[in-house]
Amino acid sequence: MTRTRTDRRSGRDTPTLGALTVGQLLRLCQVAGLDRTDAEAYAGVLVEALGAAAGRPLDLPPPSRTFLSDDHTPVEFSLSFLPGGAPSLRVLLEPGCAAGSLKRNGRAGLRVIRELAQRWRFATDPLDEVEDLFFPANPQGSFALWCALELGPGGIPRLKVYLNPNASGEERAAEIVRKALRRLGHRKVLATLPPADGYPFLALDLGAWEAPRVKVYVRHDGLAAEEAPSLSRMDPGPGRAEVEEFVRTAAGFGGDAFGQGLGHEARLTGRPALTCHAFTEAGTGPTGFTLHIPVREYARHDGEALARATTLLGRYGMDTAALWRALPAVTSRRPEDGVGLIAYLALAHQHGRPPRVTAYLSSEAYRVRPPVAFPPTLATAGR
Repeated sequence: MTRTRTDRRSGRDTPTLGALTVGQLLRLCQVAGLDRTDAEAYAGVLVEALGAAAGRPLDLPPPSRTFLSDDHTPVEFSLSFLPGGAPSLRVLLEPGCAAGSLKRNGRAGLRVIRELAQRWRFATDPLDEVEDLFFPANPQGSFALWCALELGPGGIPRLKVYLNPNASGEERAAEIVRKALRRLGHRKVLATLPPADGYPFLALDLGAWEAPRVKVYVRHDGLAAEEAPSLSRMDPGPGRAEVEEFVRTAAGFGGDAFGQGLGHEARLTGRPALTCHAFTEAGTGPTGFTLHIPVREYARHDGEALARATTLLGRYGMDTAALWRALPAVTSRRPEDGVGLIAYLALAHQHGRPPRVTAYLSSEAYRVRPPVAFPPTLATAGR
């Protein structure tokens, strides 16, 4: 792995994208309780998946204007918390970020996925079944393929592939999702989902999953807290009060300085909320529901986002100290000095399992967003 590159003009060693993100990953593996052997194996996978981008010096611009993060770093981390144990660590990346075009980006991503599948001997049948729908000759949209690695003990990750339903145009996204679900054995799924303002992702589990899922992500513009419970289609699903309170806490509708007094009708007027609906068995309804709140859009700085995350984790009896250790594993800056380090907070329900809370952490390889005085909810409240 190339840790630095020497600048020919100045003679100085410059850190590379691979060196930065590998360091973050190794430290986060400690937070998640993974041993050094597994952590180093996963670091190698990260570097290989990034390809040429891993050796790119950080004093150059990002390899592409990836939609994966606000500063265009092609890597994002997340910690998923359950009661009574260490969080599980995931890394999301864009394997084709240095490919130069959306079409080549997608093809490079597919190549990486198939190389990993060959190495660890898992099938890519679900991806093969829908490949033509998501990789047209002239792709559109904000991305082609993302890959998430769930990092557990043993050094072999479980994979999730994120595909873009808007690759043939936003107006065809619902049709593409419907066709993909039909091919994957879920013929009537789309009609069971909540009203959508868009379909940003379709995700597939690949590898050693106990019950591989197909996941449909739905965008909800201008969502109000009291509307969120009706978005779940699980039966049984999460309680109404639980979901509404999660939105209010994550978005700061009543729990910190600017959220006080926003009232019952406060809405997410900036970056929208997302829901994820997971399906495991053909012919059945959703077995999983996740609500994603873009906390970075509704906080003045990461100190507020961290406080809200701490409140949520404590409410569910989860390890708040692990999240506090995770932030300095990613950055040396104070939470109050920027906004966006904690990008999303998510509440996940899955049949047969306790609820999970997930915090998504930005690498911030290229830029730290400065704190803001008036997030969208505060600006709306003042009108």
